[in-house]
Amino acid sequence: MGSTASARNGTWRNWGGTVSARPAREVAPASVDELAAVLRRAAEDGLPVKAVGSGHSFTSIAATDGVLIRPDLLTGIRGIDREAGTVTVEAGTPLRRLNVALAREGLSLTNMGDIMEQTVSGATSTGTHGTGRDSASIAAQIKGLELVTADGTVLTCSEKENPDVFAAARISLGALGVVTAVTFAVEPVFLLTAREEPMPFDRVCAEFDQLHAENEHFEFYWFPHTGNTTTKRNNRSAGPERPVPRLKGWIEDEFLSNGVFQAVNWVGRAVPASIPAIAQISSKALSARTYTDIPYKVFTSPRRVRFVEMEYAVPREALVETLRELKAMIDRSRLRITFPVEVRTAPSDDITLSTASGRDTAYIAVHMFKGTPYQGYFTAAERVFTAHEGRPHWGKIHTRDAEYFSRVYPRFTEFTALRDRLDPERRFRNDYLRRILGT
Repeated sequence: MGSTASARNGTWRNWGGTVSARPAREVAPASVDELAAVLRRAAEDGLPVKAVGSGHSFTSIAATDGVLIRPDLLTGIRGIDREAGTVTVEAGTPLRRLNVALAREGLSLTNMGDIMEQTVSGATSTGTHGTGRDSASIAAQIKGLELVTADGTVLTCSEKENPDVFAAARISLGALGVVTAVTFAVEPVFLLTAREEPMPFDRVCAEFDQLHAENEHFEFYWFPHTGNTTTKRNNRSAGPERPVPRLKGWIEDEFLSNGVFQAVNWVGRAVPASIPAIAQISSKALSARTYTDIPYKVFTSPRRVRFVEMEYAVPREALVETLRELKAMIDRSRLRITFPVEVRTAPSDDITLSTASGRDTAYIAVHMFKGTPYQGYFTAAERVFTAHEGRPHWGKIHTRDAEYFSRVYPRFTEFTALRDRLDPERRFRNDYLRRILGT
């Protein structure tokens, strides 16, 4: 975990290099009791508190100059209930370790995002999601959670116990307390067949509703400056297992998707004029392939090229229009974009501040290579997204504030009222929460 977010000479930095902070002190509690004591002591000293995960958020959601809580010792599986189909896991457990441990037990989450570096509580608290017709967000798979509030009280939350807290705390933004354990719904491990193939941008747009309806998990990547996309369909399969051969996998996932892509970005950063020509080549570099494997080996992939990202959730019926507007904006601009635009979907859920709360959703993510100026692109993209009542991912770059969120989240005041009740002194405050939730 320490490898992703770094702390040097008392300075904490996030993975994307967009945020740094100098906490007054750092602690790594080994139990819920120790954590409660940390919170009580912080209150005595009048210091704010933030729990961090692996630092994969691009926003300053975890930054603090007060007490920084590291989750390194709150890891591992607490228990598996095969009859109920649940697993309870300590909040600091990296998703990678959870996925491997579950597979060893013959179990799996139903859906997951595309990277495994985050901690369980970091991923769920910011609304991390994959893509899916019937499931997408990791938080929507939560059946129960344990939350330590500002005064050191330990709350157990589920649909039956503290249901009002449960409704909000599954995506808590770190504003309601410190999540110490999460109970997920799991199922017997299954196989997915992935079918990846290129498809023209116009065809994906024309057939999007059908592609979404016919596949359990559909997503695609559009390469700016081209009319090309790569589509990915993941569907459950009776088998047999046919994983990507190791060498072929290394060439496609490491060499092309990470190694060559890194070099492409270096060239693009040095000579922006070369980007449209490079984009034509890189959009055709990955050929079609089909493989069958257990879920985490299909859903997730290594991301070694560092980037910054903005992602907005728009109503699913507005996706094609939004995407065409984004393409038109890039085409008429002088922007030069090396990273593909990623499109995924999620069904409506009932979590207070979930990006898919109360509406069927499509996600559009824009990326820039770390170290290139991203503001021009992101500002122009954000203008397109917000015109469609877009909701930004809580852990990715955006410029929205509480006033905007109160308009695009029907249950916004429900969340802020709960925060007033659970954290009246604003023990978990920081600049980011002040901006997005208001004072």
